[in-house]
Formats: sequence, C-alpha cells, structure tokens
Amino acid sequence: MAIGPEFGLKYWLRKDGVQLAVGFHLYADSRFAGGGGDVCDISDPEKEPAETVCAKDVPGESERELVVTLYSQRTPSLPTGFFNWIKQFASIKDEYVLEHHSLDGYLFLRFLKICVVICLVGSMITMPVLLPVNATGGNGRKQLDMLSFGNVAGKKRYYAHVFVGWVFFGFILYMVTRECIYFINLRQAWLLSPLYANRISSRTVLITSIPDEYINEARLRKVFGPTVKNVWINSDCEAVAELVKERDKIAMKLEGAETKLVKLANAERLKAIKKGGAIADEEAVATGHTVEDENDESGSVAARLGVPQKKRPTHKLKFLIGKTVDTINWSRTELEALIPKVDEIQATHRAGKGKLLSSAFIEFDNQSAAQSAVQSVAHHQPLHMAPRYIGITPGEVIWSNLKLKWWERVVKTIATTAFVVALIIFWSIPVAFVGSISNINSLTEKVHFLSFIKQVPPVILGVITGLLPAVLLAVLMALLPIILRLMAKISGAPSLSQIELTVQNSYFAFQVVQVFLVATASSAASAAVSAIIKTPSQAATILAKNLPLASNLYISYFIVQGLSISASSLLQIVGWILAKVLGRLFDNTPRKMYKRWSSLSGLGWGTLFPIYTNLAVIAITYSCIAPLVLGFATIGLYLLYLAYKYNLLFVYDISIDTRGLIYPRALKQILTGVYLGEVCLIGLFGIRAAVGPLILQVVFLIFTVLYHISLVSALDPLLQYLPKTLEVEEESLLTLEAGQRNDVEPVEPAEQKTAQAAPADTDIAAPLGATKKPNFFTKWLHPDRYSNFQTLRESVPRAHAADIIYNPDTERDAYHNPAVSSPTPLLWIPRDQGGVSKQEVRHTIRSIPITDEGAHLDDNNKIVWDEETRPPIYEEKVIY
Repeated sequence: MAIGPEFGLKYWLRKDGVQLAVGFHLYADSRFAGGGGDVCDISDPEKEPAETVCAKDVPGESERELVVTLYSQRTPSLPTGFFNWIKQFASIKDEYVLEHHSLDGYLFLRFLKICVVICLVGSMITMPVLLPVNATGGNGRKQLDMLSFGNVAGKKRYYAHVFVGWVFFGFILYMVTRECIYFINLRQAWLLSPLYANRISSRTVLITSIPDEYINEARLRKVFGPTVKNVWINSDCEAVAELVKERDKIAMKLEGAETKLVKLANAERLKAIKKGGAIADEEAVATGHTVEDENDESGSVAARLGVPQKKRPTHKLKFLIGKTVDTINWSRTELEALIPKVDEIQATHRAGKGKLLSSAFIEFDNQSAAQSAVQSVAHHQPLHMAPRYIGITPGEVIWSNLKLKWWERVVKTIATTAFVVALIIFWSIPVAFVGSISNINSLTEKVHFLSFIKQVPPVILGVITGLLPAVLLAVLMALLPIILRLMAKISGAPSLSQIELTVQNSYFAFQVVQVFLVATASSAASAAVSAIIKTPSQAATILAKNLPLASNLYISYFIVQGLSISASSLLQIVGWILAKVLGRLFDNTPRKMYKRWSSLSGLGWGTLFPIYTNLAVIAITYSCIAPLVLGFATIGLYLLYLAYKYNLLFVYDISIDTRGLIYPRALKQILTGVYLGEVCLIGLFGIRAAVGPLILQVVFLIFTVLYHISLVSALDPLLQYLPKTLEVEEESLLTLEAGQRNDVEPVEPAEQKTAQAAPADTDIAAPLGATKKPNFFTKWLHPDRYSNFQTLRESVPRAHAADIIYNPDTERDAYHNPAVSSPTPLLWIPRDQGGVSKQEVRHTIRSIPITDEGAHLDDNNKIVWDEETRPPIYEEKVIY
C-alpha cells in the first residue's frame, strides 16, 4: 500500500435526505485515485471517475443523485531506487501541501524554511566578521572555544559584536514583519476562497458566557440582526452522553463477542474438515440457506459445529466478583431496552427541551455577517457574551467547557496558569531526581539511609543506574504535553484548536526555560564552580568567560536534533509497530482492522512548533557569542525540513486545524531569541566593563522593544479577522472570473494604482500589470506588493464548480452535541462458511443493526475484509 494523503471533496443532494450532503474522502491507497476535477456517479464505488458530470435517475426511487468531485489528487509516488527518488521529491513544491493537506501543514514547512534562512543569512553576516575577531582575541582559548566571545580580551573589539548584532537582529525583525504580512494575505485569501467561505463553520460563531436573560433564541436573533440563519443553544447533555456511551460500549462488546463466536465455530469446522468428519452441507450454509427458520434457537448453528454453551463468550457484570453471563444474550437484552431510551432523550434535546447552558452557536447567512458578529462588542457588561470564536467545527468542540460562566472561566484560567508557571519553574526538581539515580553510588555515600542499595546484586544495580533513569526521563517528557493539554482544557478552552494554541505558549515557555536557559546556566556554572570557590570576588568575570563556552553544548545539540529526529521521523518505527505488531495482536474485529488501515497519524501543533522555535531561539541567542552555532543550526533545521516535508506528503493527516493561527505565534516567539541575544551581550559587556558597546546595545534593545510593540499593535487585528474591503474585492474578482458584469465597479487593487501612477523610469518594478519582471530582492523587500491578497489567492485551493450544499438534516444537527445526534452503531462481523454469522445477524438485528457483509474468515480462520469495496461502517465525513 502506498501511503500518501489523497483528498476527494464531494457533495451531493438527494430528495429523501438520506445521504449526507457533503463528504470528505481521505484515502491512503492508489485505487481510489481520481483526476482533479473528475465527476462521477457515487452509486457505484467501483466505477472509475468519468470526464463529464454523471446524473442518475433511479427507477422507482424518489431521488436524483448528482456527484461532483471538486478535487481529487494523491501525492505523486516516488521511484523506489536508492537515489533516483531525490530529484522527483525535490520537484514537489511546498505549495502542494497547502493545496492537498492543510494550511497549518504548509505554514509549518514554511516556518522551518524561514528558520533555515535566518540561520543561513545569520552565518553569512556574523561568521566573516566575528570569527576572525574572536579567533584573534588574545584570551588564550583553544579549539572551538577560540571562535567564541570568551576568547576576546580587548574591549574595542566588542564594537564588532555590537554592529554585527544590529545588522543580524534587524534582519530578523524585518523577516518576522515580512512573514506576518505574508501570513495575513495568505490566510485572508484562504478564508475568502469559495472552498472555505461556503463551509458552515466559516459563518458560525460560538458565543460563550451568555447571561441568563439572553439564553433565548428570539433575543439572540434580535441582538445579532436579521442575518442570523440558525441558532443552537447548548443544553446539558451529561445524562444522554452517559447513556450513549453505555449504548456504544455494550454494542462494541456485543460485536466483539459475536466475532469471537463466529471464529470459534469456524475453528471447530476447520478442525473437523481436517479430520475428515461430517459437516453440514457447505454450499447451503455458505449461502445462508440453513434448516433453521426465524424462530430457531440462538446459537444452534454454532453448537452444531462444536461450540457448546460453556464455550460461548461470557463476562462478569462486576469486576472479579460479578455474576457471569452470556455476553451475546445479555448485550441483546440490554440494547433492546437502552436504544429506545436513548432515542427518546435525543429527540427531547433536539426539540430544545433540555436544560439550557450559557453558550450558543449562531450561524449567519454569510461569512461577512459572522465576521461582523465576532468583532463586535455584544454585551454592555465586561466578560459577558465573550470570548467569541469563529471557524470552530463540531468535531473539535470541547462540549464540557460550554457550560462555564464568565467567573468560572476567569478562576480556572488563573488557577491553571499559576500551575503551569510553577510546573515550568520547578520541573528541574523531578528531572534532577531522575538524574541522581544514574549516580546512585555517590548518593549512597552522602545519604546514609540509602546504604542498603549497595547490597543489591550488580546486574540489577546496573539496570537501575543505566536503564531506569532513561526510561523515567522519557516518561516525564511524555507526560508534560499531556499535562499541558489537560491544563488548557481545564482552563475552559472551547475547542481542540484553542487547546493547541494555548499549549503552544506554555510549551514554548518550558522549552526556553528548561531546555535552554537552565541547561545553559548549569553548563556554565558547572564549568566555573571550582574557580568561583577559589576566588569568589572574580565570580562575574569567571562567568563571563565560561558562559560562551556553553555554546559547544548546542553545537552537539543541533547535530543530534538534525540527524536523530529527522531519521526517526522518516523511519516511523512507532507507526510501524502500531500498524504491524499491535494491529495483529489487538485488531480482533473487522471494525478495528478497517479503522487502523484507513487512519493516518496526525500532528499536535501545540507541542511541535515550540520545539523548533526553541532551536531557532538558541541559534539566534548565540549568534553573536558563538557564530559557529548558526552554521550547525542551518544544517540541522534543513534536515528537519526535508523530513517533515516527506511526512506531510506521504504520512501525516490533519487532525487539528488552527486555520494557520499557530504560525504568527511562532514568528513572534522567535523574537525571544533576539531579546535573549541582546540581553546576553549587555550582560557580557557589563561584566567586561565595556561602556561604549554596552550603551549602544541598550539603545538597540530599546529600539527592539518599541518596534515589537508597534508591530503587534499594527498587525494583530489583521491576524485574527477579515477586513471588509477584501470581502468586497473578493466578490468583484469572483464576478470577473465568472465572466459576469454587475453594476458595481470592481475595486481596483491599490498596487495596480501604484503601478499605473509610477513613472516609467522608476527603480522599483511594478508588481502587477508591469512589463518589467521584478527580481528576487525587489519581491523580498516588498511583500505588500508581490505577496499580496491578489497574488496569494491563486495559490489556495479554489472550487468554482459549485457551492457546498448541506443536507437539511445535516445542517439542522450540525452544532448539536454529538450525544444528541449520535446514531445507533452498525455492528460488523465477519462471514463464515458454516452459517454462524448468518444466524447471528438474523437474531441480533432484532436488537441492533448488524451485518456480515464485506468481511469473511479465510482458510486459516483469520479475518479478512474486502479492501476493494466500501465497508458497511463507512461514513462520509462532512466538511463543516
């Protein structure tokens, strides 16, 4: 199977409303491939995509089905040789990820490239000047240490570090500004593209902390005006959620028991065949035409094949001490009573008769009205009807957080923030404890009550001191993202994307404090501790000499990160174990096999971005102290870029979509490296009593702060919201593209006006409509012209074939709690030649839907599901 992201976006409309209106297909196999823009009749899943629109009228049915494939294209497969794949892989542009994966995935690759560019240009700026200055500094350092700041003795030489720092840090400020402008234009083009703008999530706003007097559909419609289309006031669904959870748990238990019974009976049948024993008419039972009728005894066919009552699947109602019951019969009885009860309560909630909560989803007629609602001040009292969110899909909602009052949200936010800050500060304590285990011998000499450890056998002691610390440290580091996400959820984040954005901030703070600052300080302190003890009065000078030496640690760190992480990302050993080893051990039903086969792993942006942002911060911080770090950082980050590009093309799926908002946060966090680099230089100049360089560096630090404040103030609103002018311009451009003329004159892009007004002999090339093609530096210096909205809208996926249409039932239940809209699951068991599955389906279907189609038991009694046909449990994924 060729693993690769393949997307087919399809929609259809049926009169009877049975089918979902919009479906999203993500396949990992080439047999489903279709050309871009192909259209076909979905009634036959085996049919190849046609070149023209196919419409089918089904005789005797009140339905007409029209399917349009807006785009369907899988990642091009690579050659299988050792080296001949490199050229084709390099030819795939990053924009392919934007068009076929996600905006977040594309921006993550772009972020890695920006980090590579910063480090590469930084190397070109710093190395030619600072390496000779440091190497001839006259402080007597050897090897790599002679290339760092610590080898410089003369104060006048520090001016080189100041002015080189000005140039490099200024370049970073410009790059961050340029990328923010690029991101704004790209995101606006993405949000205004028909493919996104027509989604229900793009025009639906989540309002939280609604006062009691406004928890009413009529009042909410009055507040937000006539453009309101649908209102979903959230209700307390804890009771129905528990019932749905119990229903699904029992259903899956029944499915597993039915599958086990079928396999047991088939095993006995195969044994009898090998022994040459008498078996019931194989042809009859294979087709399900057995002697039993509709009133035959449950399990009679299995019993005839050699599975008596005592061998049937059983379980205890309570752990260890409960009564033992027949799993199949018990589950059927429970479901017969539970399913009607669940249906009744779900209908009550859909009718709006449940206990209402202080939040609501409001759908507007169009995206413009939704943007106006989310940007407006909805209530006259602070923290009421706020915060508001747009673009949240039903699948990412944290429903338990929608019941929070405004004061509950404030208290939880303060409490979780305090906990996370304490966790970041004191994380070194458990890490130090784990590290002390590796040096247990010296620890027992100092802590006498641990002397009994010396009596442990050498082999066991070797495991404790060698393997145990590594395992415990791995467990600690694996627990941290889980804890941070839990804190974000407890704080009241209403969606998975908001959790990732919150975790991005907290995990970045952890990376900077624990991975960078603590490690740097401990490395410098450990190298200088003995000298400080001997001459305490010279502590500042000694630290100034030893702090630059910690750069050697990060040269190794970048080598390890670049080689080990990129290699492990390509190898995907964990994924292989999950798919090939654990799959064979635990996938004992067709459902589990299909879900593992059809699922691709996702990425947690909140914990992924900070790791590589911190790498960039480390490189920038040491840029003027040890310029050699930038060279190794360039190589390491580029290897990581290649590894993640491959994985985003062939391995990873999108599980959480922040709609690009994770990118500008990472860009701003890069500035942490600028601040740390400037502060470190100020500290080093102060310790060396270099007054002139110190004053100049303080001046640039003040400039950096003022520039940063101005940047945030100017760009932050555009990072979040859509401006009105672009909505008008997008409508005009779409009208022109459709070849239609309306009475409203299209808005002329500002840069076109500039180009027309510019004199012919100007030095700046005109971006659009000009005959002179701009060079690289011109485009780089003018992102507002050459990476503007009109340019980037051509890069985003666009769908001009038709609008996305939702089935009325789908739209009605879009933002209901899943517990309210969750249907009774369809059980899926394998078919056997002994006829057991046929009988089980005939009896179980009286309690719950079940089928044995699409999967069977082979001659080795292994479950095989037909990968060439659509499985019965397949569900169209609605694009919300």
